[in-house]
Amino acid sequence: MHTARWVAVGILVIAAGLIAVLATRPPALTVEAQNPLVNHPAPTVEGVTLDGTHFQLPRAPGHYVVINFFASWCEPCIQELPSLDEFARATKDSGVVVLGVSIDKNEGAYKDFVRKFSPGFPTVRDPEANIPTEFGTFMWPETYIIDRTGKVVRKEIGPKNWMDPQLVNSIRAIS
Repeated sequence: MHTARWVAVGILVIAAGLIAVLATRPPALTVEAQNPLVNHPAPTVEGVTLDGTHFQLPRAPGHYVVINFFASWCEPCIQELPSLDEFARATKDSGVVVLGVSIDKNEGAYKDFVRKFSPGFPTVRDPEANIPTEFGTFMWPETYIIDRTGKVVRKEIGPKNWMDPQLVNSIRAIS
């Protein structure tokens, strides 16, 4: 009987500790995620767009880059696309380059997706997911903000409303 009481107390202590840890940690979809690339040069990003144009991540001063990793089968990616498209169109004249990197293995699904949604920014297909791997990306969508010097300054996990004034202002503050 005495041992059973100590076991019960031990279980309660462990449960209370677990509750405390879970209650104090940030949510899974934080606004800004930690990443070892933050404050370091961005990996090389290059590929061929749907129209056959070679794309390479701009390194020239004066541009900052928003790289969005997505897939045609990813529902949160589909939900996010209209606001990312609007953001790309609204900021392209102010030195912002938005690039979509698809991890679709099926080329037909990728082409159908791009044709259907007609994003106002270039997209490249990386079916082997080499580019996302270099960035440390494993969830879709994930987005990286790269400053005018080519340094990764921010990582966003999950779908965002890219026209949300708070998000837009925080990105403008980077540039």
